[in-house]
Amino acid sequence: MTGLLLEWLIKIAVVFAILLTAVAYLSYMERRVAGWIQIRVGPNRVGPLGLLQPLADGLKFIFKEDIVPLKANKLLYIVAPAAAIIPALMTFIVIPYGSEVVLFGKQIALHVTRINVALLYVLGLTSLSVYGIVLAGWSSNNKYSLMGGLRASAQLISYELALGMAIIGVLVLTGSLDLVNIVEAQRGYWFGFLPKWNIFLQPVAFVIFFLAALAETNRVPFDLPEAEAELVAGYFTEYSSMKFAMFFMSEYLNLITSCSLATTLFFGGWTGPGVNSYPWLSIVYFVIKVFLLIFLFMWIRFTFPRFRYDQLMRLGWKFLLPTAIANVVVTSTVLLLVN
Repeated sequence: MTGLLLEWLIKIAVVFAILLTAVAYLSYMERRVAGWIQIRVGPNRVGPLGLLQPLADGLKFIFKEDIVPLKANKLLYIVAPAAAIIPALMTFIVIPYGSEVVLFGKQIALHVTRINVALLYVLGLTSLSVYGIVLAGWSSNNKYSLMGGLRASAQLISYELALGMAIIGVLVLTGSLDLVNIVEAQRGYWFGFLPKWNIFLQPVAFVIFFLAALAETNRVPFDLPEAEAELVAGYFTEYSSMKFAMFFMSEYLNLITSCSLATTLFFGGWTGPGVNSYPWLSIVYFVIKVFLLIFLFMWIRFTFPRFRYDQLMRLGWKFLLPTAIANVVVTSTVLLLVN
């Protein structure tokens, strides 16, 4: 029991360290992608190729003055950033980021923990993150912040339904809520060359999941809770210093989680050629797939304009949700006929 507890603690420490480092460099990557798309330079002053820019940004946030509005509800104002970032950090502990490897003579499964309702756990925690946003908007005693918080709650409720219904198509195919089982079900090939990824059986579900994930993470073109032209900066208008940085970090953590979940559900997770012989390759495959999806998120940000709020609601309720329900009905019917 002591050995298992120690293994969990080491895995948690390693995963958190990697996640926080990745969050810092995703900001660098996003600015680089923006520079590439908009034909400009991007960060290139701090360190070689600007690679130390995230460190400079972190130091800037630490030393900036922390200002609390006089009329704010101080307790909730301080709690809100933590309420946003803690669920974002906790979701990754059930994501399988590799197969099993041998380390120091011991078989190590490359996930922090495994539970048979892992998918429900992830969905539950991602839903909790909206509390941080709503509390931030309300406690700031700023009307623009309040509007951002209300928009975020309405947006999350609208797209959480479509996202959940999109996932049901995958659950019907695999018959499990355990993310490890879902990955295992995608091992192997059809016709000797085509991977058994769910994307080939559930392309409609993936498109719905991807669009809903964009809205869930408040990414362009669904970034209405923080629309600068309308709400100054939205729910975090009154935040500065490390409190602002925590909202910034939670957004990138949710982006990593969304892309990791999409990789696990639709792209075979860590599966790939040579994994049976070289288990460490599984981590490489997982990271590459997640990286490509994150790049797609960023590409979309600098390609499409922001929706109006009525367009956002119409897309979620009148198109994505009915399409997701139809996909579940068709998938279930086909499986009944085949079996």
